[in-house]
Amino acid sequence: MNHVADHAPTASGRPGTLQRWLTGPRVAGLPVPNELPPPALSFEFFPPRTEALEQQLWSCVRRLEPLAPRFVSVTYGAGGTTQERTHATVARLVSETGLTPAAHLTCVGASRAEVDAVARRYWEAGVRHIVALRGDAPAGESGYTPHPEGYAYAADLVAGLKKIGDFEISVAAYPETHPAALSPEQDLDNLKRKIDAGATRAITQYFFDTEVFLRFLDRCLAAGITVPIVPGILPVSNFTQVKKFSAMCGTSVPAWMGTLFEGLDEDAETRRMVAAALAAEQVRLLQANGVDEFHFYTLNRADLTYAIAHILGARPKA
Repeated sequence: MNHVADHAPTASGRPGTLQRWLTGPRVAGLPVPNELPPPALSFEFFPPRTEALEQQLWSCVRRLEPLAPRFVSVTYGAGGTTQERTHATVARLVSETGLTPAAHLTCVGASRAEVDAVARRYWEAGVRHIVALRGDAPAGESGYTPHPEGYAYAADLVAGLKKIGDFEISVAAYPETHPAALSPEQDLDNLKRKIDAGATRAITQYFFDTEVFLRFLDRCLAAGITVPIVPGILPVSNFTQVKKFSAMCGTSVPAWMGTLFEGLDEDAETRRMVAAALAAEQVRLLQANGVDEFHFYTLNRADLTYAIAHILGARPKA
């Protein structure tokens, strides 16, 4: 056996394995799961538009319910049937499960009186947690314009909700800056205003570079923000779709992610395996850096979220 061979450069000109080991940087291992307590979890669902999607949602809910998340949130659209679907989904979560639902509420397209009425309906239904958001401009409009009789921004909505009831209120945070913000500093000031108005937690837009989130925590602390900043985690199985959506919402997609999913457009099973490995690496690195709470954007699909939560140490509660 030739032990010298591995010291020599390979055909590509790269150093051999032993040379790389002896001269390269050492990468420390992540803590093993039993060295860290299981994190607090929360899951986000969206209200179903069809009967088939309704079945998919409740299958997802039942699969994840035994993990005893701190809360589950239900997304919300401005006005009309979307609003009603959200309310119906939240009401069913209250009446048929042991989960604690958090309802999304936005400023878009509604007066203060209309938003307040929705908030009161949630309170009467037993909902005590609201995710308060400014909301996106309706389709076809170039930018957000506050309703003339509505809450102008999320900080105003938070303050208004606190007058209606003692809601627990979560708000959105943007590690890579909201696309409409004038600057990262202005965006951070806006987050501080929401918290000063009464928000008790911030949930971030999803991100893929762990350093982006950890640097954002540094900036939040320097700005005097001390409430929990919970990382939003999006398990990716459809890379092409996520890349398009990320371009619209200001989330950067590292080039190495494209390499991981390269050639898998017609191979859904391998994409799911890659997605699980990618998200597991992301959350374990965050966990090793002291992050002890995670919010998963489930897309109403339980398999990836359940697997990643398991890797983090979450187990079904009896």
